[in-house]
Amino acid sequence: MTHPPSVGAAPAPPPAAVPAPARPPGDPVQGPGPWAEFRRRLRAAATTEPGRLQIIGAVLAALMVVFGAVTAFEVSDRASAAHDVVERSQPLSQDAASVYRSLADANTAASTGFLAGAEEPAAVKKRYEQDIARASRLLVTAATHTDATSESGRQIAYLNEHLPRYTGLIETARANNRLGRPLGGAYLRYANDLMTRDLLPAAQKLHRAESYRLQADYDDARFWPLLSVATGVLALSVLGWAQRRNYRRTNRVFNHGLLAATVAGALVLLWMTGAQALASARLNDAEVHAQRSLNVLNEARINALQARANENLTLVARGAVLTDDGKDDKYAAEYGQTMGWLDDSLELALRHADDDEGRRPVEQAIRAVGDWQERHAEVTRADQGGDYEGALRKVIGAEGSTTESFDAVDAALAQALEHEQREFTEAAKGGRAALTGLAAGAALLAVLGAVAAILGINRRLSEYR
Repeated sequence: MTHPPSVGAAPAPPPAAVPAPARPPGDPVQGPGPWAEFRRRLRAAATTEPGRLQIIGAVLAALMVVFGAVTAFEVSDRASAAHDVVERSQPLSQDAASVYRSLADANTAASTGFLAGAEEPAAVKKRYEQDIARASRLLVTAATHTDATSESGRQIAYLNEHLPRYTGLIETARANNRLGRPLGGAYLRYANDLMTRDLLPAAQKLHRAESYRLQADYDDARFWPLLSVATGVLALSVLGWAQRRNYRRTNRVFNHGLLAATVAGALVLLWMTGAQALASARLNDAEVHAQRSLNVLNEARINALQARANENLTLVARGAVLTDDGKDDKYAAEYGQTMGWLDDSLELALRHADDDEGRRPVEQAIRAVGDWQERHAEVTRADQGGDYEGALRKVIGAEGSTTESFDAVDAALAQALEHEQREFTEAAKGGRAALTGLAAGAALLAVLGAVAAILGINRRLSEYR
């Protein structure tokens, strides 16, 4: 029997490979992030001397640029504050003091003209009108440089609102005085009360607010640029380390590029510290030796004006207005009080005066105040003795009157103020000049230093090519 040949079973085919899922179009290939790649390359570069030199060059250049930028920014800020001291805040402070003084002087002139009778002297009337015009003009100027919501803005608005009321009362007092009506004295006293209780305190607050702004500018201009100093010291330290490293690896004492960068950085640091020290010293002189004297002298002059107004009103009221306790004449008591303030402020002004030219007018004012007090005592005796016309002549007469003494005090104080203002301007401008050009110079030197550092490193890198 024939059997078919035995045939083995065919092997099973291998399983078909499962295709990988297709990557959606636009899906980026996953890999290390940019920061990780940067660190990898940095580590790779740091393993070779050329790579390390490149890193050092980049760090040095960055430090010099940062040093220059920080210095330029801080110095510009201080130079701006010094400029504001000279051109903005101090003039505004003086304008505020002039507003205060002009209002007080106008009040004094009004009472002096009233005492002269129906025919007010033309010179006295002109002085009053000039004082009011000056105060109004200075208020407009101050308003253009002041935020309306600030303390200064509020006081300026108050003064602008109430000053017309005061001038209206003065004109009514004058009209009644020309007609010989006693009611004129009442209007004058009402105007004086408005001035002393409302307008002058507002002017004083305005001056105080502007003085605070001036002090803030002083402080900003004198504040040391500590961040610039720290950045400069750091840049010079790293430059010194880089040059020492270069010397240890090459035995070359100097690398011209790194040396030039060090010189540039040192110049910036020395220029900045020297200029800031000089500016601070000059601005300190302006504040201590001039501005403080100006403040005291302005106060003294205002006290003299108020004392003069009270002296005049003593004769205008003739005892009709008493102190709160009803024992003394109100204006006579206020005269004594303001004269005491005047004595104190003149003594303080004499202590602040730091040269003969500043002391001389203050000493003249002190002597004139002494004469004024002696003459006022004669006025008091004549008035209390019933000699009103004699007392009036001793107040507004041509020679030997208290008017003569008051004018001498006012002229001496004006001379002292002019001297101290010149001293302030000279010192403050010197402080501002010390910082002139420093910001631009520091930035330029820092950029040159950065370029020099890169050139110095590139010189070393060329040795590996």
